[in-house]
Formats: sequence, C-alpha cells, structure tokens
Amino acid sequence: MADPAQPNQPTQPTQPTQGEQEELGCLRQGIDAIDDQVLRLANERARLAHRIGEIKHGNIYRPEREAQVLRRLAEASAVAGGPLPETAVRTIFREIMSACLALEQPLKIAYLGPAGTFSESAAKKHFGSAPALTPCGAIDDVFRAVESGNADYGVVPVENSTEGAIGRTLDLLLSSPLQICGEINLRIHQNLLSQSESLAGVKTLYSHAQSLAQCHEWLNRNLTGLARVPVASNAEAARLAAEDAESAAIAGEAAARRYGLKILAANIEDDPNNTTRFLVLASHDAGPSGQDRTSFVCSAQNKPGAVHDLLTPLKQHGVSLTKFESRPARGFGGSRWEYVFFVDVEGHRSEPRVAAAFEDLRGCVGFLKELGSYPRASQ
Repeated sequence: MADPAQPNQPTQPTQPTQGEQEELGCLRQGIDAIDDQVLRLANERARLAHRIGEIKHGNIYRPEREAQVLRRLAEASAVAGGPLPETAVRTIFREIMSACLALEQPLKIAYLGPAGTFSESAAKKHFGSAPALTPCGAIDDVFRAVESGNADYGVVPVENSTEGAIGRTLDLLLSSPLQICGEINLRIHQNLLSQSESLAGVKTLYSHAQSLAQCHEWLNRNLTGLARVPVASNAEAARLAAEDAESAAIAGEAAARRYGLKILAANIEDDPNNTTRFLVLASHDAGPSGQDRTSFVCSAQNKPGAVHDLLTPLKQHGVSLTKFESRPARGFGGSRWEYVFFVDVEGHRSEPRVAAAFEDLRGCVGFLKELGSYPRASQ
C-alpha cells in the first residue's frame, strides 16, 4: 500500500515524436493565420460600429441590441456544435462589443463597492472591461450617481436566491425616477479567505450579513467557535482580513486577488446554485429584444379581494408573472395604502398584451409605477 504521507509523483510528459513535432508546427501556423483573421475582422467590426455612432449622433449603447447579438451568437455556436460553451461565447463577444463601444462612447458605471464586490463582478459581466467602473459606498449612492449624471448606468443587487430581496434597492426604485434597462444573474461562490495558512490562529470572521447567512450551515459544521462580525460588504471584509492575520473573511475570488488573501476553503455556500440578481439602472429602459421582462410596483386598493383583482388583468391577457414581492410603502406617510407590491412579468411593455394588462391594472390599483422593460438575463 502506498504511503499516504507521500504524494503521488506527477507523471513526466513524453517528448513528441518527429511526426508529432511537424504536426504541432502546422497547427500553430494555422492558429496564427486564424488569429490574423480574427484581428482583421475585429477592426472591421470596430469601423462599422464607429460609423453607426456617427449616424446616430448620440447614445449608441442599446441594451436590447446587445442582448440580441449575444443570444444569436450563443445559439449559432450551439447549433454548430461548439466546442466553446455558451458562457465563453458570450464573454468573448461581450468584450468585443465593450471595446467597440468605448471607441465612441466611453461609459461610466457606478456599482455597489468597494472594489472586489460581487456587484463589481456583475458590472463587468454585463458591460465588459472597457467602461470606467466607479465603486459607491451604498446602494443610495449608486442611485444618486446615475440620477445626477455622474454615471451613465448603475448596477445594484435586488435579490438573492437564498436570502431573498434587497429591501433598500426596492425602496429606492419606488421613489427614484430611474428605469431598469437590464438585469444580471451572477452565480455566487463564497470562499473563506485569510492571510494565514490555516484557521488555527484565526479568531474573527468578517463578512456581509447576507454572505454569513448563505454559508450558515457550513460555518456551523466547520467554524463553530469563530466570532462572526457582519460588515458593509464582502470586499470590506477582505480588506479587514488583509490587515489582521488573526482574522478571516467570506468573499469572492475577486476580493481574494485584490487583497492578496489565500483561499482556505472554496465554494462554502450552502446552496450550490446560489445566485444573485442585479439590476442595471439608467435614465431610460430598453427597447424590445424578443425575450424581455417588465417590472412595476403598485398598491392594492383597501377592499376585500384587492390582491386578486390586481392579478386578474395579467391572467386575462396571458401575461406570465415571475415575481410578486410585498414591501412596506415607505415614504408615503398617511396615504391610503400600507404595502406596495413589486411585480415582474414576462414580455416588453410595448407588446399589446402587456400594454392591455397595464391599462386594466390602472383601473383597479391605488397606485402603479412602471419601472422599466429590459432583456432577460442569461443564466
């Protein structure tokens, strides 16, 4: 029996034969030729995008157009048999579109910071690497940055598949003039980070309250005696852990890289499908892309069966409901309602069935505010 204390020695690679060496040379020449074609076509695409910008004389970022392009290319790759997975295809072409757009209209994106948060990862997933990303200390600050024109777009979390809605985002959507023009679904992988090689000398664990909750069972099994300290963000937790060798943090890989921390345990979230949904905020929403979602907030009249009446127009017009969230009607003082309902439905508000449902809704609710229509996020 092999000694378990001795790791298996890696197998030494064999040297290619003469024939394989010749084949490798040919394959590399083929790759170089394809790379030259890719470069030429990328520059040609940039020239076409530049001309579109000249013709449009204004905002050339179109969320619905980008969603259509990414969807078409992902589907075309799948039909062709790959081998690139859909996520890789989307990432490659997102970066190409991001770089082309930056030539004409450099975007400023505000997100819930500091740097290294999942919100930053969501912003990069949606907009690519070209825009200038500005971290904000609070969700309120993201809204204010976009409302004031200091940022073109904002990215904020709105709900987590494990812990539910982000109340502050919903409250601000109720009062803000901003519209939703996009959404991002980001798989959340939590990691245990520290300067230390092990947890033997660690006394304190920092993380955002939601992340602590998302890893509750893992922590109870593995770190029962460690003091848990909630902080404003996972990136802030990582920063604190980087300053104190007797502490650890729960955060993502981006925070580990930024603050130079070791990953002592990876993917410690209790739900392997843990996902956070983010919203993209702007002064406008998006045009129809063919696979859209519309969000609105409303109140039910103070009478028996009011909530049933609220849902009836959606059913009558064949509009599919995907979210129904109640929330205290903060900021309305002595108004006649106590709760409002945040609702997501399938379809764009310009579609006849959705428009007809909204028309009927206005007659049976105490208040209705359309928050925007936007392309549905890829998974």
